[in-house]
Amino acid sequence: MSTGHPKGLYVCFGAEMFERLCYYGMRGLLVLYLTKALLQGDTEAYLTYGAYTALVFAAPVWGGKLADTVLGYRRAIMFGGIVMAIGEFLILGGNEFWLFLGMSAIIIGNGYFKANISTLVGKLYKDGDPLRDSGFTIFYMGINLGALIATVAVSPLGEKFGFHWGFGVAGVGMLIGVAIFFFGQG
Repeated sequence: MSTGHPKGLYVCFGAEMFERLCYYGMRGLLVLYLTKALLQGDTEAYLTYGAYTALVFAAPVWGGKLADTVLGYRRAIMFGGIVMAIGEFLILGGNEFWLFLGMSAIIIGNGYFKANISTLVGKLYKDGDPLRDSGFTIFYMGINLGALIATVAVSPLGEKFGFHWGFGVAGVGMLIGVAIFFFGQG
């Protein structure tokens, strides 16, 4: 049964859902990892968390600009997703150096991914298409579903069985999101 929405919407839904699983899984584990594994104090851990979050939300400004002028939306999304997955896997190095290197990769990858996948969803519809609003609603359901799964699965998994499991699952999730986007393109 067709909903009238383009196939690309569901591809973006799946890719974004796994990207949010990666991102919120990382956020859910970050302070716990800093305080329990790296033995940082609460103040330092929360400053790191705040700086990381701020940079993740600032990065799409230049990620969108580079996609507009150099890469294009699809290549920027693929590049961003792969760099985010690499960032999660770098964190598995188990010390502060690897954590900050991995966080840097996730920030850069998010800059390319986040700005451009939302733009791509908008470009799936012609101007004035009445399905556009409901298409974005479906897309945002993917965001919320990924955040929910990260909160109830990735973070508790990492805390209970070892942070490497949580970060590893977030990285694998990002690779699944990239695969959905790559193989789902028409």
